[in-house]
Amino acid sequence: MLKIELHTHTDFDPLDRIPHSSRQLIDHAAALGYHGLAITLHDRFYDPAPDVSYARERGVVLIPGIERTIRGRHILLINFTKDVEQARTFEEIARLKARCQGLVVVPHAFYPTGTSLGHRLDSHHDVIDAIEYNAMYTRWLNFNERAAAWARARGKPIVGNTDLHRLEQLGTTYTLVDSEPHSDAICAAIREGRVELRTQPLASVRAAAIFAKMLVVGGLGRTIGAGGHRH
Repeated sequence: MLKIELHTHTDFDPLDRIPHSSRQLIDHAAALGYHGLAITLHDRFYDPAPDVSYARERGVVLIPGIERTIRGRHILLINFTKDVEQARTFEEIARLKARCQGLVVVPHAFYPTGTSLGHRLDSHHDVIDAIEYNAMYTRWLNFNERAAAWARARGKPIVGNTDLHRLEQLGTTYTLVDSEPHSDAICAAIREGRVELRTQPLASVRAAAIFAKMLVVGGLGRTIGAGGHRH
């Protein structure tokens, strides 16, 4: 089983100010025993080519990715080609899926932000491959429960992701994937449901500290607009 993370950001992100580089992220993931990692910058395609050898030497498979904004909502598009950077509708994503081994994951589906897909999940269920279980939750506050229920009711896999903006977030929630260590194989295994969610809630103090640090460095500050909605 491979330990996988599919939702991370680095200092190349055009929207949020992130303090670590891709190689610092790779080093940290390798130290925690991860086997696969997707870097998903906001609306900027991450091509792993410059870092793939560095990651391979550390036992990590890098997977192309992007956190694309589609009609104001965030979608993780994993293992697509750079063309996905221009996708503007779910119909365009479906056409791109027909040409490659792309994986469509819905992040933070019912979190109270303006970029969550929420009730629109049903409208696009045919193009969705998996639902994210987000690491940012506590025993007393967990917005993942509705997403997990939706996924189970429709037979969609649930994958554990961090939505990493700070390295210290990594490790409490992740996915074990029954796959060979190659990006196409990993994505195929997720689509087929050969996954196991591993997750534990954050202590309330730790969750508050992570949130505060993200605000301080701009990980949320530049993406929260009027009324508290993220753009």
